[in-house]
Amino acid sequence: MKTWILIFGIIYGGILTWLAWRSRQRNNSADDFILGGAKLGLLVGLLTTAATLFSTFTMQGMPDFFRNHGIGAWIFLMASNGFMFFTIVWFSYYLRKKVAIKGFQGMGGLLRNCYQTPLAGIAYFVGVFFFLIPYVAIQIRGIGFFLQETFPDALPYWAWGLIILVIMLLYSETGGLKAIIFADVLQGTLLLFVIWVIAFSCIDKVGGVNEMFAQVEQSNPSLLSTPGPKGLFSPLFLIATLISISFIPITQPQISTRLVIMKSIKETHRMAVGMGIFAFLVVIPTICIGLYGAIQYPDLSTQEFLGKALLFDQAGFIAAAAIIGLLAAAISTSDSQIFALGSELRSLIKGEEDKVLLYTRLFVIGFAFITYAFSLVGGDQLVLLALTGFAGTALLGPMVLAGILSKQAPGKEVPIMTLIGTGIFLLILFKLFPISSGNWRQDWLVLLGLVSVGTIASLLIRKQQQVE
Repeated sequence: MKTWILIFGIIYGGILTWLAWRSRQRNNSADDFILGGAKLGLLVGLLTTAATLFSTFTMQGMPDFFRNHGIGAWIFLMASNGFMFFTIVWFSYYLRKKVAIKGFQGMGGLLRNCYQTPLAGIAYFVGVFFFLIPYVAIQIRGIGFFLQETFPDALPYWAWGLIILVIMLLYSETGGLKAIIFADVLQGTLLLFVIWVIAFSCIDKVGGVNEMFAQVEQSNPSLLSTPGPKGLFSPLFLIATLISISFIPITQPQISTRLVIMKSIKETHRMAVGMGIFAFLVVIPTICIGLYGAIQYPDLSTQEFLGKALLFDQAGFIAAAAIIGLLAAAISTSDSQIFALGSELRSLIKGEEDKVLLYTRLFVIGFAFITYAFSLVGGDQLVLLALTGFAGTALLGPMVLAGILSKQAPGKEVPIMTLIGTGIFLLILFKLFPISSGNWRQDWLVLLGLVSVGTIASLLIRKQQQVE
């Protein structure tokens, strides 16, 4: 396996170096560096968006999620993803229409222009800053523990995470968004190949698909129905996750930026359909790997299970490909989100182009180390950590939609309500808010409902005032 890792690692490192250098050569301005400098076609747009969404969260988090909670996760994933792809089709039309009028350097800057106040951009930036931290951190945490499990005598987890962070920063700071998009294409291709090869291997080891389900039914039948052995898949859980995931294209800057830089609205809609196919192809094998783990390793920790299922139970070249695939997934997703947040900062500050770009780059480095610090203390439930991040950014949804869909500038009260809702949700998560049900999903739904109703009321009152 070590020989294959060396071979694949040299090839992957060489490709990344070439892509970073090529992208740097083609970046002729700050806009080229931040926004990629070109319109994306269908295939590249599909793979870069898919790689940003389906990453370490998929390759590590989902198998372990199926192992612990059962195939009810399929409903949560595919129903939520189906609504999210519809959101891409619907929202991209209005977003691109607004961008054609207002221009685009980032969603925060666009909202500032829509609301005609910097407060809207600040509210958006604050929300994505706090709630992208856990999603980026799980990429670093997941691959760091995986490498520690693979090479237990080499380096501790924190050192692996630091190495990944440095590689990611060097790559993104050298080539900008263009280089990240190229890396996404490579990562999306690797992810599909590796995860299907491992899934077929797991199926073969237990004697086929029918035998796999038979063994799961014999050992732990609650894995084959909802709400699952731990009672996770309640109606509240499914509703909360469906709403939060559906809001991803609206509220998360790494996705909205890609919707804007697609070649045309027609290509964007085709990309959304392709994302549905990609999601199906990438989730199915994680079910097989998860059920394999439920049969063979039901009591192992997350790291131990992933180490055995993805590495030690596989042939050497497959295990090596899994390591490189996971490394690519972690780097691709993390730098996309960190870079997107830097772009949001750039859209909010004014000044000379060179100074603004310098501040942006310094912020990207600072935010990367914040997420690294969080990865050292975060939990091992990668999927649930990701869902917390999705839920937090979803609170920005009413404000974003009001700004994009309204013909007139909405009032300052909308970003103020959004900031209050974001602050309360953070207090709830840290168990510091005095009024709480004890279930953060229930509290989050109430908060989202209040912010939504308040935003709608604000729009209606202002419209009525204009009529009068």
